[in-house]
Amino acid sequence: MLQEQRPDIFDIQSGTELQRWYWLKAELVDYCKAIEIPYTGNKSAITERIAHFLDTGKISQPVRQQVASNFNWAKEELRLETMITDSYRNGPNVRRFFSEHIGPKFRFNIAFMQWMKSNIGKTLADAVNAWEAIEQEQKKAGFKSKIPASNQYNQYLRDFFAANPKRSMQEARRCWARKTEGPAPHRYHVSDLLFLQQKT
Repeated sequence: MLQEQRPDIFDIQSGTELQRWYWLKAELVDYCKAIEIPYTGNKSAITERIAHFLDTGKISQPVRQQVASNFNWAKEELRLETMITDSYRNGPNVRRFFSEHIGPKFRFNIAFMQWMKSNIGKTLADAVNAWEAIEQEQKKAGFKSKIPASNQYNQYLRDFFAANPKRSMQEARRCWARKTEGPAPHRYHVSDLLFLQQKT
């Protein structure tokens, strides 16, 4: 049975049809530019905006970002009572602070950086406690970091290698490329290995 092929994005007629397929952000941005609707934001936001336009004919505007505070994370003296602001940035000054309060084991990691971005208004004392809690969680047997739902590629690779630990990255990427030519869902399935038997 032949796999259903992904249509040209300009032939899509509804939001539901748009979301059946996997699109690169660059493709979505180019589409927005062509039909003259806003193209800022992350991939999920752009996809939702196009889907809304296709279904309603109305253009939804990007959410305006609040003006960042003036706190300079690269230069200010950091203390436990320092409040996390929307201008937060990782850097040597921040690393130095956390290394002083956590010790040489301190490392930035994805979970902690997401915590910092999601907890504006809390203090660096709260952040120290959060880092320790995250580290303890990551030490648990069988721990796996959470992959955001929007990152289908990384989730596919994780699932592919969990099922096929002896397969190569090249093979995983070949399967992913073929998988995204078809409709959703774009999750790994054992039948994807058949892609490796097909000529590229």
